[in-house]
Amino acid sequence: MSYKVQLSDQQIVFMIEEDETILEAALRQGHSLPYGCRNGICGSCKSKVVSGNIVYSDGIPEGLEQKDIEQGYAFLCQAKASCDLIIKARTVQTATELKIRQFPCRVTKCEKLNNDVIRLVLALPKTERLQFLAGQYINIVMQDGKRRSFSLASPPDQDQNLELHIRHYDGGLFSEYAFKDLAEKTLLRIEGPLGQFTLQESDRPIIMIAGGTGFAPIKSLIEYSLKNNHKRSIEFYWGARTVSDLYLNEVAETWSNNNDHIKYYPVLSEVDTLNDWTGKTGFVHDAVLKVHADLSGYDIYACGPPPMINAIVESFPKKGLNKDRLYSDSFEFAAN
Repeated sequence: MSYKVQLSDQQIVFMIEEDETILEAALRQGHSLPYGCRNGICGSCKSKVVSGNIVYSDGIPEGLEQKDIEQGYAFLCQAKASCDLIIKARTVQTATELKIRQFPCRVTKCEKLNNDVIRLVLALPKTERLQFLAGQYINIVMQDGKRRSFSLASPPDQDQNLELHIRHYDGGLFSEYAFKDLAEKTLLRIEGPLGQFTLQESDRPIIMIAGGTGFAPIKSLIEYSLKNNHKRSIEFYWGARTVSDLYLNEVAETWSNNNDHIKYYPVLSEVDTLNDWTGKTGFVHDAVLKVHADLSGYDIYACGPPPMINAIVESFPKKGLNKDRLYSDSFEFAAN
């Protein structure tokens, strides 16, 4: 059965099927609504249901607070329609109209960057290109239809050879396969581009924060800004456990060494006495707060594991950050 969804502040109406979320239905029909994790955690897709009823197939999303429910808010990435709906939600305006498509691709590189991370390069057919914005991600579509999401580490001009950084997780449906069995020339199917973790127009200086393989979309954003000769000040903080977890440290150092408007600060949470580390230590969000007592004049771009994103969402507004200037992408682990 189909229902009608109307966006109250725009002249937008689209149809939704019973088995899809509101966000899925909107994106499928070309309406770009804001979202981040698509797992009911980050809250980027939180919108108010003005009229009608929604349901959650997997229970109330973890990130949705009771007070939000009482005020009529829903997470569109998880909510499904049980009748016609009127929703108060904003649309995201992007410089380019991007269509989500599926492509076959071939593995051209499967390179180990450290004990836990590999760099995967996927080549599209010669006649195809993936048009995407810096910071977006793609899904790898498994043979059983399950999807695993990975951020694009390459800038948008590299639209035929796509770079991914994949961390190994015990029980990870794709990461186990990637580390143990995936070989060059293997054929895969991808879907994209996806995500709203993209550069927004502004004259304010930027603080970028990555945790682990959250480095991948930050790499895309910075390399895009360099290729387009953007001169906004960028401070980049990369949080990791040990030195070896900074798996492309030399790349980040090159950005900083060759460009006066970019500063790079690696931050380690585990430093042993045998290490000569003299840089920043502790949690990466705390390292930012130790430098900046007032964040009111900045735009923040943060990508990494949920605890890091949650800590930033909780602490940075207390230091003056306008919540509308916080752009985040929360990496969720999906077990087999």
